[in-house]
This record gives sequence, C-alpha cells and structure tokens, in this order.
Amino acid sequence: MKRQFALFSVVALILFGCFNVTGQQITKVNSKTALVIIDIQNFYFPDGALPLYEPEKAAEKAKELLIEFRKNDMLVIHVRHNAKSGAEIYHLVAPLANEKVISKDKANAFIGTDLLDYLNENNIINLVLCGMQTHMCLEAATRAASDYGFNCTVINDACTTRDLKFGDIIVKAQDVHYSTLNTLNGTYAKIKTTLEYLELLK
Repeated sequence: MKRQFALFSVVALILFGCFNVTGQQITKVNSKTALVIIDIQNFYFPDGALPLYEPEKAAEKAKELLIEFRKNDMLVIHVRHNAKSGAEIYHLVAPLANEKVISKDKANAFIGTDLLDYLNENNIINLVLCGMQTHMCLEAATRAASDYGFNCTVINDACTTRDLKFGDIIVKAQDVHYSTLNTLNGTYAKIKTTLEYLELLK
C-alpha cells in the first residue's frame, strides 16, 4: 500500500509540473518566462510622427498578454526607443512602478542596454515578444534573443508595422508584417496568436 501511494504521489507531481520524469524537482515554466513589449509608443499611433497599420488593435492584444502575465506574477519587460517626441509608452501597456523599462537607441534592444544581464539575473530562458515595428525592432530583438540562446515566441497579432517603399514599389504593411513573421517562424521563434498563447498559459 505504501509503495502504491508513493508511486501515485510521484505521478501526481509529474502531472502538476513539480517534478520531471526522473523524479527531480524542477522550477515552474512561468518563472523562467518573460514578456518583452517592444516600442508600443505614442509616435506609432494616428496622432504620432510615424503611424502604423492599426496600432490600436496590436496594443489591445499586447494589453491582454500583459494582464495575464501580471496575474500569474511573471516577469514583464517594457522596451522603449528614445525619441524627442511621442516617446511615451502607450497608455494601454504602460508599465507599473515595479516593472523593468529598457530605453534604447538602436533597433536591437540588446545593444547598449542591460537587457541581457537582466534576463540572466532573473534566470529567464523563454521570451514572449510583441510590439512595433514587426520588421524592425521586434525582428531585431527576436533574432538577437535567439542567438543568445533564448526560446522565443512572437505574438503575431500583438505586433504591427507600416507600408514600405522600395524605389517605385509600395509594399503594404500586412505584407511586410507577414513576410517578417514567416522569416522568423521556425528559425528564430515560434509564432502564436494572443489566444493561442493564453491557452498555453492555462
């Protein structure tokens, strides 16, 4: 009877994520995961200097992620690009006093900042990334994070970008967005919708 109870206890702990299959205690995945919200700032919205394609929708999705991460007491990092005007983080994803804010001057959020040190200090191995612009700062941070060995997940509907022009060719924002995600997918990151990722958290 004692042996049966002990076996049942180990199985239960494995199912609830407290131990691995070898019986060794492991840390919850949540404590190893951080949300990185990149450059959701006022200058990317309709009254700003560089409005993007439907930035409000992307910000709303980022807010959903932020709420869930806060609810689960998971690490949140806000990244902002230094600018002379409109540099404030958009109100829907405004940081709390105890949340880390990274200010940067380059597209890559790891350059000239303490982002890498902060992630390592907090024993983070999984990054969930979202923000603006998809093809610039979001992509740069994701590629760099992957190269540093982090497991990256990009939330595609919590990102957006803008139309681009190459010579006489106009590349529509949605084409820029999805082609960037396609490049990242499988090589640098997993691509999920907000709903898909929130289901995983549950």
